Amino acid sequence: MPQPIRIFSFFSGSGFLDLGFEKAGFVVDFVNEFSLSFSKAYKYARAQMGIPEPRFGYSKDINEFIETRSRELKGHIALEHKEGNLVGFIGGPPCPDFSIAGKQKGRDGDNGKLSQSYVDLICAQKPDFFLFENVKGLWRTAKHRAYYDELKESLSKYYYLTDRLCNALEFGAPQDRDRILLFGVRSTVARRLHLNINDFNWNGYIRFDIDEIKNLPWPPTEPFEIQNNRPAPEEIPQELTVQYWFEKNDVLHHPNSQDFFTPRAGLARMLAIQEGDDSKKSYKRLHRWRYSPTVAYGNNEVHLHPYLARRLSAAEAMALQSLPADFSLPPEMSLSDKFKTIGNGVPFLLANGIAQSIRDFFNLTKQ
Repeated sequence: MPQPIRIFSFFSGSGFLDLGFEKAGFVVDFVNEFSLSFSKAYKYARAQMGIPEPRFGYSKDINEFIETRSRELKGHIALEHKEGNLVGFIGGPPCPDFSIAGKQKGRDGDNGKLSQSYVDLICAQKPDFFLFENVKGLWRTAKHRAYYDELKESLSKYYYLTDRLCNALEFGAPQDRDRILLFGVRSTVARRLHLNINDFNWNGYIRFDIDEIKNLPWPPTEPFEIQNNRPAPEEIPQELTVQYWFEKNDVLHHPNSQDFFTPRAGLARMLAIQEGDDSKKSYKRLHRWRYSPTVAYGNNEVHLHPYLARRLSAAEAMALQSLPADFSLPPEMSLSDKFKTIGNGVPFLLANGIAQSIRDFFNLTKQ
């Protein structure tokens, strides 16, 4: 990179988005996460992977940095700038209030308000660039879109903006998951570095055309048979399938391989669901040679193993999030928190692809 870039991460969860940036060469110097359980998982995963702790440590409540700790954060950014570093904020405020599957409270919901908090923080602290990530409901639903446009209007006072609705499949992750991504570069920084926001290339690390992928002859629903050996069809890209990622991450030998819920009742119902029948809101059985529905396990949504009589393990769910095989969650973390943090996370390959596009954008700096 022509100029070192440091990341301040907000709503970090267990760090899937951050890991995408770290693997693209960025350094995370500050982490904000409200959940103590998720924060512990963030620290644990990076200790296992040998990634250094953030220079400025961890924090809990983002609103503190708008109110009582604003000067502290400004001091961190000023120090980075003094050392010649660019600073970027990245974050995806909790999104159930905008999700089509959620309660649709929007901007008035407790989580919906955090999008405004994040934008207010960006406008107050003015990092050199930012990334805002959220669900497609913030773009596609009329009342939420009006709110999103208001957020963009606030940011446009200081930033040149570009946004895109991205799907994880485009980047090689084996799940159908749409996310809205908004990137902004501070106007004064763009002028100083001779950057044009129109040069930002959203497509630089896209590997698959989403329409072509969805129109391929994916295998149909088939009878559920325990441990059967169903061969892969030839017409599909195997790297977008559940089975490919189970094998790639060696999920049966992963530290979180035994982390799955055991049903106290309903086993007969589970056994009756065919492989690939993901048509219901709950009890979706994945097909080994198809991609997964969105990896999200809230609202009583249950995803079943393609050819075993059980729910997915945490190791298998993380594989579907395209995480590296050496990413793991702490053994003492509750099962509920494991699946919540996995479902909340940004697919690693999507995060990594966007991080590389941001890296390339700043590489356009004229020397």
